[in-house]
Amino acid sequence: MHQAQTSIGVKTSAQGLYEITEPVARWTREQALTTGLLTVFCRHTSASLVIQENADPHVATDLQEFFRRIAPENEAWYRHTNEGPDDMPAHIKSALTATSLCIPVADGRLVLGTWQGIYLFEHRAHGHTRTLVMHVLGA
Repeated sequence: MHQAQTSIGVKTSAQGLYEITEPVARWTREQALTTGLLTVFCRHTSASLVIQENADPHVATDLQEFFRRIAPENEAWYRHTNEGPDDMPAHIKSALTATSLCIPVADGRLVLGTWQGIYLFEHRAHGHTRTLVMHVLGA
């Protein structure tokens, strides 16, 4: 059994989905596993991870619009407003998505569907450098 772990930083410029499939897949291939399981973990409470379609950019646009509508900024009932009007909506969006993903590995490659990509979903209005931890376990 082999396991490896690393961290990567993902720079964001604003709210949106940032595809990270290639760097995650590259690192996984470098581990030279035949089979295994990759976990990707986002170390933040105002960003998240999603597996989503990567063929049509309208999917990302529509997802952003959906989340903007279900967790709008400047709601009068928000108590957590110390970090700006986008902060509490960012926490809500993160709670509704995921902070970690588990992806099978077969023949040294991520087992993703034809149109699936891995995305960091930035929920804050301004850019950040988000830290992701990747851990793979396999043989």
